[in-house]
Amino acid sequence: MTETPRIAALIVAAGVGARAGGERPKQYQSVAGKPIICHSVVALLAHPAISAVQVVMHPEHAAYYRETFPESQAQLLPPIHGGAQRTDSVRAGLKALVAHSPDYVLIHDAARPFLSSAVIDRIVAALAPDTGVVPTLAVHDTVRRFSDGAWEEVPRAGLMRIQTPQAFPFASLAALYASHASATDDAALWLAAGRKLAYVEGDEDLDKMTTASDIAKKQNARRTAVGMGFDVHALIPSTTGTMRIGGIDIASDFKLEGHSDADVALHAITDALLGTIADGDIGAHYSPKDDRWKDADSAVFLQDTLKKVQAVGGAITHIDVTIICEAPTIGPHRDAMRARIAELLSLNVNRVSVKATTTERLGFTGRGEGVAAQAVATVTLPEGV
Repeated sequence: MTETPRIAALIVAAGVGARAGGERPKQYQSVAGKPIICHSVVALLAHPAISAVQVVMHPEHAAYYRETFPESQAQLLPPIHGGAQRTDSVRAGLKALVAHSPDYVLIHDAARPFLSSAVIDRIVAALAPDTGVVPTLAVHDTVRRFSDGAWEEVPRAGLMRIQTPQAFPFASLAALYASHASATDDAALWLAAGRKLAYVEGDEDLDKMTTASDIAKKQNARRTAVGMGFDVHALIPSTTGTMRIGGIDIASDFKLEGHSDADVALHAITDALLGTIADGDIGAHYSPKDDRWKDADSAVFLQDTLKKVQAVGGAITHIDVTIICEAPTIGPHRDAMRARIAELLSLNVNRVSVKATTTERLGFTGRGEGVAAQAVATVTLPEGV
């Protein structure tokens, strides 16, 4: 497409989801931190190609909807009521979108929550004035059909799994729905009218959630987040003959200068952990201008940050910190540092790596003016966080 078309999205969420069980309708049950329907709405609202999002809901689900979407957003249109069958709901949604004059419409099932921007990108790129677009996945499992009392193997070549969102020229699809009573899905109606379909790669994460077991699997889905931290402090003479670094005190004629105890290694780890949950940096939480942190033990920062990670369902899987200095020599203290960091973060010590290097006497660390540290933290988080 050479011009920028107006693309609306229609989310079908009018079913009762009886097979899923639970106290709430399926689309309002929580998965990966938020209601199932919310995932799709957020993904479509966030995509720059989508100009409007219309939800079709069950007439008796208004309270659930208001609870899920308490604030109106410009792109999220007021919800409308669907019908007894999916066809009825899509038809009602298309009718509501007429006033917004979209060139194309993406129709998505609310029961497929994990819609990625990459899938939307592929669909949008394939749109054409006379062609519908459907995301698909290949069939890899052996497939057999029971017929006339016997099982026969079905060749997998040419088989595909159909997903949503399915996209179409708006006016053409609306005309088809206005003149047809029912269809198994939008693409089936489109093909039955002799129209063309383009197929793009779907996503395994777009599985449809139908049963309580499906929901349970997604509720336990997690993603991996990696954060990076860096810190540096100047060296000044020590009046105690020790330096605090890596959570321990080691013999040294110098110490690290800072508002707190200036533990450069713990500061870098703290910053890395904050990065995994996208929650700013160490200065935003423990400002050097705040008297509460004057001469504070940096273990306080690290353990408070651990609580922030845990509060969003995060679990630390690995910490890797590199200390950069000419002196003191880190090697003899490496195991003690690992043990202390593991203790502070409630980790097995084999999940903590402490390394050291020099800058070959180059730069401020090479001249013995300061110590730097960089850290990488790996955390698993609920899929929706």
